[in-house]
Amino acid sequence: MWVAVCLLALPSPPTRAQTASANEDKDWVFLENEHLKVGLLRGHGGAVGWLSAAGSDRNLLNAFDHGRLLQQSYYGREDGSRWVQQPWRYNPVQGGDYRGQKAEVLEFTVTASTASVTTRPRHWASGQLLAECTMRQHVELDGPMVKIRFEFAYDGTEEHPEYHQETPAMFVHPDYASLVWYQGDKPWQDQPLQRQSPGWPNEYHRCDESWAAFVDDTDHGIGVFVPGVAQLTCYRFRGEANSSCSYVAPLHQFSLTPGLKFQYNAYVTLGELHTMRRRFAQVHAALTAPPPVPEKPTATGLEGLTGPQLPLE
Repeated sequence: MWVAVCLLALPSPPTRAQTASANEDKDWVFLENEHLKVGLLRGHGGAVGWLSAAGSDRNLLNAFDHGRLLQQSYYGREDGSRWVQQPWRYNPVQGGDYRGQKAEVLEFTVTASTASVTTRPRHWASGQLLAECTMRQHVELDGPMVKIRFEFAYDGTEEHPEYHQETPAMFVHPDYASLVWYQGDKPWQDQPLQRQSPGWPNEYHRCDESWAAFVDDTDHGIGVFVPGVAQLTCYRFRGEANSSCSYVAPLHQFSLTPGLKFQYNAYVTLGELHTMRRRFAQVHAALTAPPPVPEKPTATGLEGLTGPQLPLE
């Protein structure tokens, strides 16, 4: 059953805290290979806020405030909280809250091609640091692909109602205005794609190849593939200053229940539309391929002997 929700990102005019956090609190940690440059923000819960081609200063993600980025966000019951003047609900967010308060980074480790972070999220609307929630994120560069392993643990005592969950929320530079995805009954067969510039507020669509991409007028852009998802939500927001953005989130639907441990992988890449689709198809094929059949043991010439056998020289 579809449940209409106002997902993280109905942007309002930025507060002073939002603007300050965007301009002053950019504690970047970068990974780079010959294809990509990816940046994580320590001051935003370790979330990914930068993705560009290697050596480029053109960031395709939007890191305007603690609610943008490429990050985890989950939803529970209505709890009387308010986002500015808008009634909100229980909402652990990896980056922090709408006033610009940071989430708490518990652990941060980096190697040449990977970065792992453990985060205590904040409630997006109330700003409360949520001790009952733990988010983990492992980022790995693999050629032209960024593989991100997301994990969420809820140790609260309250059982929340079922909602659409952003897995993950991805905010993109507004120049990438066209959302492209596949909707149909012949996935992974190079069938024609859906394409549109989303409206406002949230739209919902089936995505039968589990990926979507925002592209510009040349069909170059950024795409995200989350194996197993079949729905997405999206919109385009035109605001003041740098607050404009394009937004998409693949969706899972479940409730936050005591003892919940949820994890999934997201694959993100840049490039021409047909190239991104081909890369996602390759990942899909690798994930769904049957396991290899074990080879038969090599004959030793001793088959059929029933007595003690001498060791081979």
